[in-house]
Amino acid sequence: MTNPLTVAVLGPGGTGGLLAALLSRAGHRVVCVARDDTADTLRRTGITVRSPQFGDFTAPVEADTELRGPVDACLVAVKHTALDAALTRVPPAALGDALVVPLLNGVEHPAALRARYRPDRVAPAVIRVESTRLAPGVIEHGSPFTELELAGDAVPRARLDTLAAHLGAAGPTVRVAGDETAALWAKMAFLAPFALLTTRYGRPLGEVRSAHREELEALVAETAAVGRACGVPADPAGAMARYDAFPPAARSSMQRDAEAGRPLELDAIGGALLRAAGRHGVPVPVTARLVRELRDAGH
Repeated sequence: MTNPLTVAVLGPGGTGGLLAALLSRAGHRVVCVARDDTADTLRRTGITVRSPQFGDFTAPVEADTELRGPVDACLVAVKHTALDAALTRVPPAALGDALVVPLLNGVEHPAALRARYRPDRVAPAVIRVESTRLAPGVIEHGSPFTELELAGDAVPRARLDTLAAHLGAAGPTVRVAGDETAALWAKMAFLAPFALLTTRYGRPLGEVRSAHREELEALVAETAAVGRACGVPADPAGAMARYDAFPPAARSSMQRDAEAGRPLELDAIGGALLRAAGRHGVPVPVTARLVRELRDAGH
């Protein structure tokens, strides 16, 4: 390989672990940044991936509890609920000129990262994948796709193109998005109704889209209206068609977190939607009710 990268992965869980293993297998140097016990396991065992798309393999990685040396890019793959604590492991001075690539749900995290790191090096990404960490260093990749959109309106395009080429050569389908806001809101428009409804009712998408179809349509319409107010084109009919084409057994990551008793990304998804709606004066009564009911249920 010509010019292999050095890539840090903050949060080597389902998504971060999959990308770390794929990049390592492709010949790049990968440094996973994690808690003591996870870092110790990864140093000893590497990362094992079970995947219908990429095959079953084990790839070696370096691991540490903090980023201590220069890298070309740092993939931020923690959940929103763990972001503030995790970022203490990546000091701005250690990052230097590296690209910071958050793979988080929601639309508000790029501003927080730009306040901490170089604003012209924060390159938000949208990833579509179903991948789960079964144990430290053991990743089960279930979806037949791994699609990544790399954005960053202030990042030099050549930097984005280089990273996208290396990521794509490692396996995922990668494209550079022309508009960061549009890319983040396109994911939000699909994710928010899916996450809120499946979590609220504790049912997979197939049951939700039939038993609670009116609510789904209302949520799609509300999310589209907020997106339009933020300057992003919306396609409610296309969104409904995507839900109808999605596997009926699909469950959202928020729903899986609720079932496992983990903290929910409710504020990053539902809360962010409500805040954007409030800023633009867009009424979102169904979204507000579902977020309130989930909070009242202890989430």
